[in-house]
Amino acid sequence: MAEASETGRSGAGEGQSPFLIVGLGNPGLEYVWTPHNAGFMAIDRIAQQEGVVVQNRRCRATTATCRIAGRQVVLAKPETFMNLSGAAVAALVEEFEADPAQDLLVIYDELDLVLGTFKIRERGTPAGHNGARSVTSALGTQEWLRLRIGVGPDLPPEAIVAGGKRPGRDYLLSPMRKADLTVLDEVLDRVATATRRILELGAAAAMNEFNRRDRDSGTEGLGTKD
Repeated sequence: MAEASETGRSGAGEGQSPFLIVGLGNPGLEYVWTPHNAGFMAIDRIAQQEGVVVQNRRCRATTATCRIAGRQVVLAKPETFMNLSGAAVAALVEEFEADPAQDLLVIYDELDLVLGTFKIRERGTPAGHNGARSVTSALGTQEWLRLRIGVGPDLPPEAIVAGGKRPGRDYLLSPMRKADLTVLDEVLDRVATATRRILELGAAAAMNEFNRRDRDSGTEGLGTKD
C-alpha cells in the first residue's frame, strides 16, 4: 500500500483526525529483540502488513502513514527511551489534533500477562509500566486505549507470591530466547488483526472478540495489576 502524506486534521479526510497507533519501546540495536520492545515489534508488523516502512522522523518518533478500514492511520515508534514515551505521544496528539480517548491506541509489553496473550483496555492505571505512566502523565488523562502484549513467563501466581520469582528489569531488557520469539511472532499477527478490528468495528467489539479468546483458553496466567 502506498504511503500517504503525513498531514494533520485537514489531510485525514472528512475533517477527521488520523488514528494514532503508537508502540512503546527503547531505541537502539541492543534492545530490538527484548521483551520491553514488544510495542515496537507490533508497529513493525502492522507496517509490514500494510506495505509501509516506519522511517519518517517527526514529533520525537519515527512514523509511517497508511489507511486501515478507510481511516488514515499514523504508525509511530518514539525515539525517546521508554520512561519518556509520553513526550512523543503528546507531541503526536498535538500535531495531528487527535483526541486521546478516540484517536489513539498505545501498544506496549505487559509483564503481568503471560507470553502468548494480549489484552485490550480502554482506560486504566499504568500500574508498574514506566512507558504507560509517562503517557498518562504527558496526556493528563488515563482515558486512552491500550493494547498490552504479554511477555511474562508462565508462572502461577502462588509461585510468585511464595518465592518472589517475578522477573523484572533485567528480564525485560535482555534478548528473548528463540522459542519465546516464535511465540511472540504468532501473537504479533493477532495484535495486527485486533488493531484492524478496532478501526473497523470499535474498541468494544475488539475487546469482546480478543479478550474473551484469551479468557476462554485459560491463558491469562499472571493476571493484571490494573
